Amino acid sequence: MSFPDAGEFWDEKYAGEQYRFGVSPNAFLAAQAARLKPGLRALALADGEGRNGVWLARQGLEVVSVDISRRGIAKAKALGAAHGVDLDIRHGDLSTWEMGEAAFDVVVAIFIQFAGPDLRARLFAGIKRALRPGGLLILQGYRPEQIEYGTGGPPFAENMYTEELLRDAFGDFEIERLESHDDVIHEGSGHDGLSALIDLIARKPAT
Repeated sequence: MSFPDAGEFWDEKYAGEQYRFGVSPNAFLAAQAARLKPGLRALALADGEGRNGVWLARQGLEVVSVDISRRGIAKAKALGAAHGVDLDIRHGDLSTWEMGEAAFDVVVAIFIQFAGPDLRARLFAGIKRALRPGGLLILQGYRPEQIEYGTGGPPFAENMYTEELLRDAFGDFEIERLESHDDVIHEGSGHDGLSALIDLIARKPAT
């Protein structure tokens, strides 16, 4: 299941002055800093109010940040300006937005679980096309157990990830990390509390 009227839905979520998911990067993403080198071209999918895209730009990466919410984009631009970084922030609906072919060294997909199974399959295929040979996918999402915790994410079990699902989807990549774990996270009011998480770092074959 996917969210109806997604642009309006997320505009409403991002309506206040506060940043719904905070202004700090996702902790799992930040922990991968040693894998990221200045000058790499990165795509931040469904980047919302920009916390992850801005952080990537602060690491010296060339960043494309895309989101469906114009309100989120405005706040992302403000966050980038506050940190003195430039990034290419684009408005786009990921159900139709083209990521390109071998266009990025890094794709970051953090809690993109608005996508039901059909859209998720298209997004994963798009990610695989968009990465250059040797490129890196950094993904964190929720497992189905998250619905019981109720500390973030949509209430749709079919939108959640399992190790088997991710291994099947990216089995032709070199999986550098695939881990399920429960942790307390604090990302604004949107993600707050004990969470059923799953992490994936996968590299596209170099040839």
